Order: sequence, then C-alpha cells, then structure tokens
Amino acid sequence: MQLLKFDWNPITGIDIVGNFKLHFYSLMWVIAFILGWYIMKRIFTKEKVSLDYLDPLFIYTVLATMLGARLGHVLFYQSELISEDFFSIFLPFKFKGGFEFTGFQGLASHGAAIGIIIGMYLYRKKYNYKSLLWILDRVVITVASGAVFIRIGNFINSEIIGKITDSNLGVRFIQDQYYKREIVQRTGIKDVQKAYNAVTDNPQFQNLLDAVPYRHPSQLYESFCYIFVFLILLYFYTKTDKKNQSGFLFGLFLILLWTIRFFVEFTKEPQGEEYINWFGLNTGQWLSIPFVLLGLYFMFIYKPKSEVK
Repeated sequence: MQLLKFDWNPITGIDIVGNFKLHFYSLMWVIAFILGWYIMKRIFTKEKVSLDYLDPLFIYTVLATMLGARLGHVLFYQSELISEDFFSIFLPFKFKGGFEFTGFQGLASHGAAIGIIIGMYLYRKKYNYKSLLWILDRVVITVASGAVFIRIGNFINSEIIGKITDSNLGVRFIQDQYYKREIVQRTGIKDVQKAYNAVTDNPQFQNLLDAVPYRHPSQLYESFCYIFVFLILLYFYTKTDKKNQSGFLFGLFLILLWTIRFFVEFTKEPQGEEYINWFGLNTGQWLSIPFVLLGLYFMFIYKPKSEVK
C-alpha cells in the first residue's frame, strides 16, 4: 500500500514566450467544454432539436461558467482582490507585484453553478424552443463530465489540496509547500522548475523534501466520484423515462454532486478566507447544502405545469 504514496512535482504548463505559459489546467477546461459540446450535440441530434441552437448554448455556457466561477471565488473566498488587484478578477493576468500571465486561476464551483443557472435562464429567454428545465436537465450531464477534468486540472496545479494525512493515499505537493521565489532562494537554482525538480531528485535537498507533509489528494477523490455522477445521469437519461420528468435530472445532479462536495470538504484545507465556518462546517459545505435541498425539491416535490415536449 506504500506504493500509493507519492511525491507530486509536475510541470504545470508549457512556456511559450516571456511570462506567457500554456497551463495544463487551462487545457483541462478546454477539454471539458469541447466534450460538453459533443455530448450536447448528440443529445440535440437524438431529440431532433435544431443544431442551430447548439453554438449559442455553448457560448452562453462557457461565459456563464467562467464568470460565475470567477466571481464566486472572489465573493466567497478572496474578496480582497476587489480592492487590491481588481482587474485580475476579470483578466487572466496578475498586476499586483508585477505583471504576469496566470490564466484564469481562482474559480469556485458554487459560483459556476449559479452562473450556469443564470446563463441558461438568459439563453432560454432568447431561444425559446424548450423549457428552462429541459435545458438544465441535459446541460448538467455535460457539467458532470467536465467536472472530472477540472478537478484533474486542480491536481496538476497542486491546488485545492487536502489536509495532512498518515493514510496510504497521501501525496506530497512540493509546489504547494514552497512558493517559486522561496524554492529558488532555498536551492540556489535560478530556474524555478529545475529548483522544484531538485527537491525530489537531488539528495542534497532531502531536508526540503522531508519537510513536505503527505496530504489527501482531495482533487482526485472528487474527480473519481464525478465520473459516477456523469454515468448515473447518463444512465437515467438514456435508459429510463426520467428525462421526460421535468427537473428530475437537474435535481439528481444537484444532490449527487454537492453531496460529494460536502463530504470531500472534510479532507480539504480551507480555500482562502473562510467567511462561513459554523458548527465545524466550512464555507464550501454550507454553500453546498442549499444546492442539495434544491435538488430534493426538483426530484420529489416539483410538479411541472405541462409535460416536457
């Protein structure tokens, strides 16, 4: 079982020019959106919905997801950016402490969920071919598939790390333990990636490696569980008549995904400033509870005025 423990010290992207770096985390988002577009195309084709509505749906979903996720992170976890580095909220650059291309970092899934619901409402207002819940019942299938890759991206980035553990599933996140400037200073190696590599590869820096604790790979816990959320939703959509029960798949998605998030949070370190921390539950857990309750409502209480056509 000791083989399940390992050190995590990857390259996080490809240097293009200057401070511009193509982050693998960003590629995970691209994969998530492309896969989502493909799944929705299959759904539209199967249900004989004009593909003319697909590309606008894709655009609304991308914008709603990114804006919601970013604003959610700022409001729920990092509100100081509003006064300290305002433009970094909306742009993939950091301005405080020097200009740097960072990609869109600091994205909250609760904010993304709210953004998608609002985005689908606005989309439905413009493209009135199906009900809002018909759209949400199908979009959540793509969201579940995309969530798998987003959490893999978080793992690559050594972010949203877990609490310290002595279990056989522990991972040592080298790049979370030492900031770039710190690792360069401690190793005396000017190249940041080479400095990080020296921690795991060079016995001279064994003390730096020993100082890194093993932590729960919470990102992988979530990613693995989201595979099953996707498969369960796909099963109910393809193998049952539940897709015709307005709001059922949407509600099922909310219950499954946010219940998983609620319990995985017990293994995570706080994600920035914890503004809500009552009764031993953190911000992510309290934000998950309303989504679960909303899911229960749509699965078991909500009665549509008319059947889905």
